[in-house]
Amino acid sequence: MSAIHSPVVYRSGNSLSETDLVNCLLELTLNPYPTAATLKVIGSLSNGERNEFLRLANMHHVIIRGLDPVRKAATANGNTGLSKWATGAISKEEARVQNALVHLHAVCTELEAAGCPITVMKSLDHYPDLGSDLDLYTVASASRVIAVMQEKFNAKVLDRSWGDHIAQKWNFSIPGLPEPIEIHVQRLGQMGEHRALARRFNSRRVTKSVQGKDFFVPAPEERIIVATLQRMYRHFYFRVCDVVNSAATVDSGALDLVELKRATEHVGIWPGIASYLCVVSDLAKRHRAYGLRLPTLVTQAAVCSGDQIRVRNSFLRVPILSCGANLYSGQITKASFNGDVAGTLRLGLLPYLAVAAAVSYKITGSDKGIW
Repeated sequence: MSAIHSPVVYRSGNSLSETDLVNCLLELTLNPYPTAATLKVIGSLSNGERNEFLRLANMHHVIIRGLDPVRKAATANGNTGLSKWATGAISKEEARVQNALVHLHAVCTELEAAGCPITVMKSLDHYPDLGSDLDLYTVASASRVIAVMQEKFNAKVLDRSWGDHIAQKWNFSIPGLPEPIEIHVQRLGQMGEHRALARRFNSRRVTKSVQGKDFFVPAPEERIIVATLQRMYRHFYFRVCDVVNSAATVDSGALDLVELKRATEHVGIWPGIASYLCVVSDLAKRHRAYGLRLPTLVTQAAVCSGDQIRVRNSFLRVPILSCGANLYSGQITKASFNGDVAGTLRLGLLPYLAVAAAVSYKITGSDKGIW
């Protein structure tokens, strides 16, 4: 289906604003037919704007997907300078991705052989791009995972924040791999509140082949679950890759929305799932002229839409008070109603951790060590 629409790109004086650049990234990655106006805008960027564009593309994990249309258009139009710039950035990122995949496959292979079932979350959804770290989930014990990582890869266990301790996450650094490996052990969620839901990531995992290497990844429903937990219940911001990845998952027809609702309604995060999908649909529609085919069971449960999303401090921000607080309230109420004492207690710690992070950020300019 071709998309014919007006580009959502606006000049701010003589330069592009951060919002303009993020909108360019959204259109270049969502629309199979980027407008000539958008490609022209990218071609007219100054050196400083090009650097900013690459910074944002890196933060949104879409360097390759964002620059490939630019490279193709520049090559077709004989713009050698622009083509060389785009090709250079893509080649550098491809080398990083290839190195990360080699190490990731080795880690997954060794953990599996040691009886630690591993599911690669999020990271391979970005392919041909890659995130800034490598996220894994396992049902094995932390002690077993740590032993394998240290014995097989001479891994260093990185310092853990308060949030890491509560959520049962460990980060590892291994020689030859710049990206840290983050392993979620038996739990998911900001406060590690999801244990039964997390087991689905192992029991329903599927195989994905990337560059000739096979990995276990979440089923489509779990891919949406983990994206929602991260965006609607933790960070309260979207990256461009979240919109692109999830739109592709829904467009593929592989997502079972009835199963997704059944799995998440019981634990109180169905409204967040529905909101996440509606935001993705609205942003997709804005940049390719058609959204996602979402039934009323999704749209009626949503408490947030793409109209409420704004670019601020480099990301697509979700309003915390009107959306985040609503979703948190619903989740903790459901956990309490279900008699999930452990989950309720864990979720009850979230406001205190948030306050500590806010205070730390105000004093030091960083919340490192908290989240």
